[in-house]
This record gives sequence, structure tokens and C-alpha cells, in this order.
Amino acid sequence: MESELPPNFPKSFGWIGVGAMGFPMAINLQKKLPRETKLLVYDVDNCAMDRFVQATSHQRVQDTQFGAAVSKASSPRDVVENSDCVITIVPEGSHVRAVYRTPETGILFAPDIAGKIFIDCSTIDIATSQLVAESVKEAYEEQRRRMNMPVDNPPLFVDAPVSGGTAGASAGTLTIMLGCSPSSPYLPLLTSIFLPMAPRNKIYPMGGPSLGLAAKLSNNYLSSMINLATSEAMNLGMRLGIDPKVLQKCFSTSSGSSWVNNTINPVPGVCPDAVTSKGYEGGFKVQLMKKDLGLAVEAARQVGAKLVLADAGLSAYTAASEDPRCRDRDARVVYRWLGGIEPEVGDGNKPTDG
Repeated sequence: MESELPPNFPKSFGWIGVGAMGFPMAINLQKKLPRETKLLVYDVDNCAMDRFVQATSHQRVQDTQFGAAVSKASSPRDVVENSDCVITIVPEGSHVRAVYRTPETGILFAPDIAGKIFIDCSTIDIATSQLVAESVKEAYEEQRRRMNMPVDNPPLFVDAPVSGGTAGASAGTLTIMLGCSPSSPYLPLLTSIFLPMAPRNKIYPMGGPSLGLAAKLSNNYLSSMINLATSEAMNLGMRLGIDPKVLQKCFSTSSGSSWVNNTINPVPGVCPDAVTSKGYEGGFKVQLMKKDLGLAVEAARQVGAKLVLADAGLSAYTAASEDPRCRDRDARVVYRWLGGIEPEVGDGNKPTDG
């Protein structure tokens, strides 16, 4: 990777948020960074930081060319004070605001943010992203006036939500939705930063600031509805007497084919390696799907986009996220909430009512 790096590639990185998605994404970045690069991590969960440091120490031992040196930070401000580029991925808009705007410990309270690169991979509401982007500009202008900077060297803030789930994060096969123009002079640099996490052909400049989030909310609205429809269709066909594996294969070559059906079919046992066949443990939590769907519905309301399926879908995910059989499990668990037949894993020919 080193020979591919542009001249302005950061020498030091900060990563805020090492949860289900952030942990494997940051791992892949750390593995591909030149060995002399530094990576500073921060999370409100100190144990998560410890796990990350431990996981990356092995890479430093095994590889003499790549594998950035990793250390823990004490706050978001500490991260930005010691990094050229800061990547954030946290659950909600309130967390992004806290990371950037909390007095004294937030990113924007660092004494000098000139020339810094801020990339937010969180899936949040567009208004919060726009607020943070404006706050970055205002903080820089205030610092420039206070320090009487002779050269204008503004920081860059980019929304860059991701898609592909924990499996894609681990495999480095995510889709990246960049809130920048295809003609942006920063696009080559941003692409090089994300290549450890996504193939080049899955890094999309969506047109401008906040349009990365616009794409992500649109995508997750579509994804949530496909997931719900696949769950309903599988349950219908099975109750009519079709073996789930036969039904899934039929769907895969028919007009109902989708990534959900083909890769992470909601019926346990149909996709043996998927989280749906492992008690729905891991993956993308159902309450996060509810959150993202709610954000998409609100965004649609603000721009007058009619969503016929929205109310029913949001009601289903809300109920599933509150069901103790489903909460904290992968969003495909909505199949269980529907009362779908759950075959014993490994024996799709003996369905029983779930």
C-alpha cells in the first residue's frame, strides 16, 4: 500500500469508536498503514480500547513493513491534538455532537485544528452532520483570528457512512458513501484512506456535503424493507409447505432475488455461515435498523418524499426492537418477531413454529 499513497497522506491517525463496526474497520486500517504511522484510539468503553490494542500488537510483531503503532487516547480532544486525520464512527447523532462539541474534551476544543481531516462514518441525521460541519468551520475561523494565522489552512470535514455490516467491516469489503463531489480535489486522498476498508469500486463520491448520509439513509430504508419483505415471503412459502432452502434458491434466481435472501436469509439454517443461523447473535442490531429507518422517514418528511411502506415498516422494527426475544440481535430477527417458522439449524426439512 505504501507505494500507492499520495504525498499528502496523513502520518498520524485518530479513531474514535471501536464498537461492532469501528473495531474491524480500524483493525483493517491499522494493518495496512506504514509501520512508522501512528494510530490513536478512543472509546468511552476502556475495555474496548484495551481489546483493540491487544489485537493490533500481534500485527506489529508479524509484519515489519506495515502495522501502525497503536496507543490509547484520554479524550476526543487528545485524539485530534495528536492526529492529522480523525475518523469517527459512533451510534447516534447525539454521540457525534458530544465527540465534537463537548466543552474542554471535545474535538473542537483542541487548540489548533488547521489542516486536520475529519471523517465521520456514523449513520446519523443529516441536520446533525451539517451542524458539526459548520461548527468545524466556526472553530477554525475563531482559532485563526485568535492566533493571527497568516496562511489559510482550513480543516476538512466529510460525512462518509458505510454499508456492509460487521462481515463487510471485517473482510474490508464495505461500501463507502462519501459526502463529496466526484471532482473534489480531496477524493484521491479520501479514497486512499478508505482502501484498507473497501475496494476502490465501492467507494462512491455522492455529490457534496451530507449527501453521503442522504445515500445511507436511502439505502437503509430500502434494506430494511427488503429484509422485512423477505421475512414475510419466506414465512408464507414455508407455511404453504415449501422447504426453506428450496424456496431461498428459487428466490435467488427469480425476480425476488436480493442480497438479504442470497447472503443472510432470515430463516435459521438457510445460510449456515450467517448470523441468522447463529441465534441472530452479532451483525446489525435490530434497534439500530429501527433507528436508521426512523432517520430515513424523518428525512423524507422534511423533503416531501412519499414513503408508502414507512409506517408499517417502522412499526414492525419498533416492536421487534422491544421484544425480549429479538432485542440486541441482528435485524433479520424481525422474522422471529413475525412468528416465522424456525427450523432447527442444520435441518431445514423439519420446520417447527417459533
